[in-house]
Amino acid sequence: MSQKRTSRISEDPEELAHIPLQAILLADSFAQKFRPITLERPKVLLPLVDVPMIDYTLAWLESAGVEEVFVFCCAHSKQVIDHLEKSQWLRQPHFAVSTIESHDSISAGDALRLIYERNVIHGDFILVSGDTVSNMCLKQVLQEHKERRKRDSNTVMTMVIKRSKPSQLIHQTRLGNDEILVAIDPETSQLLLYEDKAELSKGIITLDKTLLADNPTVSLRNDMQDCYIDICSQEVLSLFTDNFDYQHLRRHFVKGLLLDDIMGYKIFTHEIHSSYAARIDNFRSYDTISKDITQRWTYPFVPDVQFCGNCPLNKLERQGIYKAADVIQSRSAQIGPFTLVGSGTSIGDNSTISNSIIGRGCIIGSNVSIEGSYIWDNVTIHDDCKISHAIVCDDVVVRAGATLEPGVILSFKVAIGAQSVVPAYSKVSLLPQPKKQDSDEELEYADSSSGVLESPTAGVLGMANGEFELDLSDPQSLGTSEVGASGLGYVWSISDVGHGEEWKQSIAPISADKLSELVGGTHTNLDLSTQDVNTLHAYGELKPDSVIDSDDDTNEEFKGDDTSFEKEVEATFLRAVHEVPGVQQEHVQLEIKSLRMSYNAETIDVVGAVFYSIMKLALEAPHNRNGELFLNVRDVLSRWKGLLKHFCQDMDDKIEIIMKLEEMSSESAKEFSPLFSKILEELYDQEIVTEPSILSWASEKAGADESDKIFLKQSETFIQWLKEAEEESSDEND
Repeated sequence: MSQKRTSRISEDPEELAHIPLQAILLADSFAQKFRPITLERPKVLLPLVDVPMIDYTLAWLESAGVEEVFVFCCAHSKQVIDHLEKSQWLRQPHFAVSTIESHDSISAGDALRLIYERNVIHGDFILVSGDTVSNMCLKQVLQEHKERRKRDSNTVMTMVIKRSKPSQLIHQTRLGNDEILVAIDPETSQLLLYEDKAELSKGIITLDKTLLADNPTVSLRNDMQDCYIDICSQEVLSLFTDNFDYQHLRRHFVKGLLLDDIMGYKIFTHEIHSSYAARIDNFRSYDTISKDITQRWTYPFVPDVQFCGNCPLNKLERQGIYKAADVIQSRSAQIGPFTLVGSGTSIGDNSTISNSIIGRGCIIGSNVSIEGSYIWDNVTIHDDCKISHAIVCDDVVVRAGATLEPGVILSFKVAIGAQSVVPAYSKVSLLPQPKKQDSDEELEYADSSSGVLESPTAGVLGMANGEFELDLSDPQSLGTSEVGASGLGYVWSISDVGHGEEWKQSIAPISADKLSELVGGTHTNLDLSTQDVNTLHAYGELKPDSVIDSDDDTNEEFKGDDTSFEKEVEATFLRAVHEVPGVQQEHVQLEIKSLRMSYNAETIDVVGAVFYSIMKLALEAPHNRNGELFLNVRDVLSRWKGLLKHFCQDMDDKIEIIMKLEEMSSESAKEFSPLFSKILEELYDQEIVTEPSILSWASEKAGADESDKIFLKQSETFIQWLKEAEEESSDEND
C-alpha cells in the first residue's frame, strides 16, 4: 500500500511570512538632458553598446535575486511597454515584470505616490532607474538594511555609494556630474548630510552645530559617487504621499528627511568597493559607461555574453574589439581597440574606426574616419566623412565629405549635406527646438494620451499613434540650409541647451584649459559652524571639541595601496591614449597629478605606475614576435618619455623604472623577459635612465640570490660596456 504524500509545513516564521523581493524601476528620468533624442524615444530604450539601457537594469535585478519588478512608465510609455512585451522579461520564471503606466506624473515623487495608491509593494524594495548599470550583489546591503530595521523602525532607506578614488575631479570628468558632499557617521554609516555642489552658494557650505553635538564622530566626504540604488522600507511610499512637496528623490526627499527633527526618520549608506554601479545621467556618463562595458568592468554584462533575450552575440577579438559574425569589412579598413561593430554592417576601403560603437545595418563608405563615436542602427555614412566623438542616431544619412566635430548629436533620420561641417556641441533634430521650457529641469512634457512629448511643429510634423509623422514636402521648413544642401534637420541653439557648460556633459574630450579650470576649483570651501573646528580635509573625520591640524595625514587609508594606485594610473593613461586622438601630455600630467593627490602617493610610486602604464601600452599593440614587441616598446617610449621624465626627478626614481621593468618581466608581463637587456639599453639610449642608476641597480643585485640575478646576467655585456665607458671617461678627466 502506497503511503499518502504530505507537503512539508515550515515552522520558521520568517519563511512563513516570505515576501518576494520587489523592485520599482523608474523608466522615466523626468529630465531633459538627452534632448533632442528623447523627444522621439524614451531614454531607457536608447542603445547602450547595442543593447537598450533598461535591459542592463533588468538583467542585473534578475541576477541579484529580485523576484518582482514594477516598471513605471510615463513619457513614451507605449514604446516601453511594446519593448517589454517583445522581450523575454515578461516570460522569465521566478522573475515577474509588470508595468504601471501614467501620463500625468511629472516627477519621481508623483510616480511613487501613484505606486502607493496601487498597493503593490508589500515590504522592503529596491528603488532604481532604468538607466542604471551594475553587477553588485544585493545580499549584503539587504541584510544590513533588514538588521537596522529590527533595531530601529525609523530606518527608511539605505543608499548605495561608491568611493571615487581618482578624486572628485576625475569623477567629474568621467561622468559629467557635480560633486556631492556627504556627512556620514563612520560608526553606523548613517547619512547626516547630503549636498550637491550645484546647489551650494559659491561653493560654501555651513554646518549646523547640532550636527556635531548629536554625533560623536562625523566623516565629511566629497570623494563619493551616488550610485542611485536605494533599498527602501515600505514607509518611503507613504512619506511621498504625505508630503506632496517631495518631487525629486535627492533634492527634496533625502534632504527633507535629514532636516526633519520631529519624525526622526533615518537614512543609511552602504559603500561598495569591487562591484560596478553607475547611472547614465548625461551624454558624458553615457560615453564613460559605454567604455566601461567594452573594457569589461561590468562583467557579466558585456558584449560577448548574451545576458538578455534580445542581446546580440558578438565575438571578442584582441584589443577589446567586438564584431558580429556577418560584418562585411574591406581588407584595407582598420578597426581599432575597444570598438564594437554590429550585425549586418559594412565598412568600405581605407576607413578607420576606433573606440566607437557601430550599430546594426550600417553602411560606412570608403576613407571614412570614426573616432570615439556612437553610430546607432541603419546609419549611412558616405565616402570621405570624418566623425569625432559624436552620437549619430538611427537612420541618419551623412553625405560625402561631411565632418562632425566633437560633441555633435544627430537625432533620428537627420541628413547632413555633402561637404558640410557640423560645429562642435551642435544638436540637430527633425524637431524644432521648443520655444518654451519649464524652469524645473526635472520635468518632462508628456502628452496626456500617448506619452509623446509636445513640440511646436508648425505644420511640419503630425501626430499618429503616439509617433511622429514627417511631412517632407517642404524641405526648407526642416532647416536644410543649416545642415547643408540636401540635408534635413534643425540645429538647436547651444546657448539654450548648454548654458555655457555644454563641454562638461558632452562626450567630447575635455580640453586642457577646461581641465586646468576644474583642477583650480577642486576643493569646496567649508564654513564649519563650530568655534573649535576651522578646516576639514576631503577624507577626514570631524570630531567636536577638537582642532584638525592641517598637517595631519588624512589620507592614511590610501597609504600602501600601491596596487590600486597603479591600476588607476593605468586606467587613466590608457583611457586618454585610446579615447583622445593626439592627446597632449600636459593633459595626462594633470590627470595623474590629481590621482597622486587623491592617493597621497610618493613620487617614486608615480614613476613606477606611469612606466608600468607605458609598457602595458606597448604590450597592447599587435605583435607576433619578440622583434615586433621591442619595436612597440621603442615607439611608445619615444612618444611618452616626456611624461615619464616629468615625474622622474632623481636617481631613486630612475632605479625604480629598472626595478619595475624587472618586476613586469618576471611576473605580470613575462613577454618582456627575453627582451630585458634590449629594453634597458633603449631606456639608456633615450636618456630615461642614466649610467649611474643602471650601475647602482647592478651593484645592489650583485649580492642577491642566484634566482634573482636572471636579468642581471642577461645584461652583463651592456653593464660591462657601461663600466668600461665610465673608466675611460674617468681617465680622460684625470
